[in-house]
Formats: sequence, structure tokens, C-alpha cells
Amino acid sequence: MLIYKMKVRPALLIQRDNQILVMQYRYGEEDVYALPGGNPDRGETLDIALIRELQEELGIDVEVGPLAFAGEVMLPQAKEDVLHMVFTGEITDGEPVLNPEHTTALAVVWKPVSELDSLNMYPNVGRQIQRWLNTRNSLEYIGKISQQFFG
Repeated sequence: MLIYKMKVRPALLIQRDNQILVMQYRYGEEDVYALPGGNPDRGETLDIALIRELQEELGIDVEVGPLAFAGEVMLPQAKEDVLHMVFTGEITDGEPVLNPEHTTALAVVWKPVSELDSLNMYPNVGRQIQRWLNTRNSLEYIGKISQQFFG
């Protein structure tokens, strides 16, 4: 019997001076950017997972706000589909600095909102972030995310 599994990945949308905090990765010849976030541990709620992950990976304390949007990435090359839950939030203490013991990211950068739709992002939600920032309509289900495979 085939058992279907979908992974849930929360991420945090943090804005400062019309820029968004992203983590930069390198897959093959491609720079790929992702919102900070991670995988919840068993028994851990999504907001607590975000607080823990951002403290471990970036050394910052955050406040997790409302859900901005959610959507799925389904790649035939990947072993599991992923439901991405993008929450709004803010830094309450510290400045983001990579901790290489807890992340494979190469850099943490602030990217202008105007550039998000042209970045290689995982998940590919640059346009959705721009739209959300313009409308502030929370709890939007965006459905299947059109995603390029990196790797």
C-alpha cells in the first residue's frame, strides 16, 4: 500500500524598510532564496517551530503574527510534497547572523520587495509576497505553487 505524505514547512515574512529578510542558498549554479523558517519537531506548533528555528539559525528573537498565505509545492523529483505556511512576523531582539551549525544557507540578506518576483525563490512566492504586502489579506490559500526544481 502506498502512503502519501506531505511535509509542512512554516516560514516567516519579515519586512524592514521595504525589504524582506531571506536566506541565500546555492544549488548547482543557481542562487536560491528562501524565507527563514524550518521544520517543526514532533509535537511542536508552527509558531514555536519558527521561534526556535530563527533563534538557532539566525540568533534572533521573533514574534510570529498572522498567517499571510499557504500553498503547496509538488515536485516529481522530491520525495515529499510540501505545504508552505507563510506567517507574518517581526524581529523583537537581535540582528540576523547565520549560524553554520544550524543551517546550510550561505548568507542572510535583506532583498528589496521590488526584486522578489525576479529572484529564484523556494518556494516561488515572490509575486505572492508582493501582492500580500499591497493588500494585507491574511489567510489566503494560493494553491499549487509553480516551482522550478533546484539541485
